[in-house]
Amino acid sequence: MQNITILGSSDVYFIPTVNFNAETGVCEIKGESFLEETEAFYKPLKEWFVKFTKEIKKPITLIFDLKYFNTSSSKAFLDILKILKQFQDSGGKVTINWHYDEEDLDMEESLEDYRIDTGLSINLIPYSNS
Repeated sequence: MQNITILGSSDVYFIPTVNFNAETGVCEIKGESFLEETEAFYKPLKEWFVKFTKEIKKPITLIFDLKYFNTSSSKAFLDILKILKQFQDSGGKVTINWHYDEEDLDMEESLEDYRIDTGLSINLIPYSNS
């Protein structure tokens, strides 16, 4: 299974940096996610998780470190989390670490919604911009 590495950019739209490592199971999405073609960008990432959870079946650590994401990105993240919940429910080990600005109450609320919507344990790791 191939790793996925995407270098983020902040040209017209903001594309997050993505590092999915099939050998270690450590997957990171970092930066900002404000895309025009969100579904096209996240579709291969979701497919990677489906394939990993069905074929590799190793523990997964998903690290989100996002300064901002738009609504369509939020939907893609929820889809990914639901894939990981299915994996966990079938006996897989999943760790989710979500770094966020502790002063961003909207982001904190979104993260709590993810916890409720998926039933996953999400480690909220605050950082301060000061």
